Amino acid sequence: MMTRISAARAACCAAFAIAALAAATGAADAAANCIKGDRKPPFTIGWANIYSVPTWMKQTEGTISKEVDELKAKGLVDKLVITDAQGNANTQIQQVQSMIDADVDAIILIAGSATALDRVVADACAKGIAVINFDSLVQTDKVTAKLNTDSADWGRQAAEWLVKQIGGKGKIIILNGPAGISVSDDRRKGATPVLAANPGVEVLAETNTDYNVAPAQEAVTSLLFANPEIDGILSLGGALSAGAILAMDRQGRDFVPTTGENYRQFLELWKQHDMKGWATMQPNWLGALAVYTAVQALSGKDVPAFVKVPLPVIDDSSIDGYLARADQFPADGYIFSEYDTALFDKLLAVK
Repeated sequence: MMTRISAARAACCAAFAIAALAAATGAADAAANCIKGDRKPPFTIGWANIYSVPTWMKQTEGTISKEVDELKAKGLVDKLVITDAQGNANTQIQQVQSMIDADVDAIILIAGSATALDRVVADACAKGIAVINFDSLVQTDKVTAKLNTDSADWGRQAAEWLVKQIGGKGKIIILNGPAGISVSDDRRKGATPVLAANPGVEVLAETNTDYNVAPAQEAVTSLLFANPEIDGILSLGGALSAGAILAMDRQGRDFVPTTGENYRQFLELWKQHDMKGWATMQPNWLGALAVYTAVQALSGKDVPAFVKVPLPVIDDSSIDGYLARADQFPADGYIFSEYDTALFDKLLAVK
């Protein structure tokens, strides 16, 4: 016969087991960071854009809208709220706060500052809002997930390709984006050890310009006048590469191996002049992946805290495939790699 003490112990153990099971179930239903498991579809998604004017941003927003439309058709998303901070981090903070006050289910974010948004982002996380940060990242880990390529690896791969093309020795110029921009600085940092390991490569000159063809062409024109012999161009931006080629063409200079990114005009000039080129990209579909990741997390999936997206490479073996789709992209836009749900599931390791 069970004594009162043993009965009490049994009841206590049973209660503990039930509580543990409930806790485990709750954890399974809300496995990702910031997720409490109390939000149900269809979800409202907030897109807190730092600025919308550049073509890259417009194309990225296009992938976000397309993904939202597909998820709406599945009954998973109800609404997309879009803000534009016009390059001002303080404005972006206010807009994110407005999204929190409106109790959106997820916030998709390209940060205007690595640190200034930390408090408001952490506040969103604490309120059970899925926060997906991509491209320009915040420092805080109080987010659901961060998605990005490796900008330093970008610079490394570009430098390695160029060094190989010029046989490990020669004179080059380096084209960077605006000084102080983390993406530009990281790409340059990635190239540094490669150049240091190849003392036969002489850097004649280096310049920083906006990611725009016109200023890049002007800057390279000046560099060409000052340097009559150039063996290669380490360009860390696609519009910069296009400007460089236009400058060389105008001066009647021989085209040299040039790196860059998936900027449509660069790819077209590369092919037109039958020159040696190499490119990679920050895929615009990172925006679509961010939306998909948010919905996966809100649906109870344990998404990774950080998703490293491999750099798609464009070279002589693949450029024709990209140019075959050129008419699907703006003339001043970026021909990004193809993507689908299967790719997103692979990146997120979702089964």
